[in-house]
Amino acid sequence: MKILVLNGSPKRDNSDTMHVTRAFLDGMIEAAPQEVKTVHVIDRHIEYCTGCFTCMRNGGACIHNDDMRAILDEMLASDLLLFSFPLYCYGMPAPLKALMDRTLPLSGMAMRKAGDRYVHVGQADVSRLRFLMICGCGFPNSRHNFEPAVAQFRNMFPGDPTVITVPESPMFNAPEASSVTVPRLALVRQAGKRYAETGTVDDTLLEQIGSPMIPEETYAAIVNGGMK
Repeated sequence: MKILVLNGSPKRDNSDTMHVTRAFLDGMIEAAPQEVKTVHVIDRHIEYCTGCFTCMRNGGACIHNDDMRAILDEMLASDLLLFSFPLYCYGMPAPLKALMDRTLPLSGMAMRKAGDRYVHVGQADVSRLRFLMICGCGFPNSRHNFEPAVAQFRNMFPGDPTVITVPESPMFNAPEASSVTVPRLALVRQAGKRYAETGTVDDTLLEQIGSPMIPEETYAAIVNGGMK
């Protein structure tokens, strides 16, 4: 499988969330050979979408001559798009949001009804693509934190894409937390292996991965204590 990882963290490989993403990919590679390419979005020149809709009217050509043209080609040549990012203001970091906005050339102006909503008819065939989101946050739990980012991702990429959310993610960059982070990453590797084998991850395993690694109150006290 050809996997394109779009890392939205400005911290690049030092991203808390990338610890989770690498573990997931390790599990996939354990199941079968995978071709993985990682794009650190912060390092690419991506202009902001101006909403002129030129790309939707003329076959996908954008007014901007930047790195997004090559990224779109890489996306369309992949089998799996894995979006890895930390939660920023209950959404994705600005560089990745700019990239998402610039996927507009994949769509045309025409609309069709899909269930109880309307969607743009695509200019490019993305039917073979699979989509996966891995998102970490610094809060002690998942409740009322990830929902906006998950809703946006599922609207962008319908078809029940796999979503993995992980609270307390700064602990993955803390060696002293290895007693809880190592077992959690083992669960993530298990999820990656299952995904490679079946194309899905069962809800029970997703819930385990998305649960707090240490009690919420304990984590909050540690964070608050470190701010003094």
